[in-house]
Amino acid sequence: QVQLVESGGGLVQPGGSLRLSCAISRSIFSVSVMGWYRQAPGKQRELVAGVTTVGTTNYANSVKGRFTISRDNAKNTLYLQMNSLKPEDTAVYYCNARFYSGIDSWGKGTLVTVSS
Repeated sequence: QVQLVESGGGLVQPGGSLRLSCAISRSIFSVSVMGWYRQAPGKQRELVAGVTTVGTTNYANSVKGRFTISRDNAKNTLYLQMNSLKPEDTAVYYCNARFYSGIDSWGKGTLVTVSS
């Protein structure tokens, strides 16, 4: 069974930074697309950023220029560097991995709270 474990969430002031990590229990080379999603209270889950095997990235308009998604193939880990955080970035952030085998896996989420 595939496991995705997120870490790095917490409380940060507006304008601050956080880096989220997602450790994958399988080789990252078996993953076709990885991404970070978030869900704020009372809202639907939305895509924040995604990255393909060949490194193609895409971002939600609301985070472009502030967030950066990256992957460390040697560590089987996905990252999300979040800078210039805003209160509206407050949400539970989830890691997602879509494998070439067809498996679609989710982590349990990590809470990010942006507040003064």
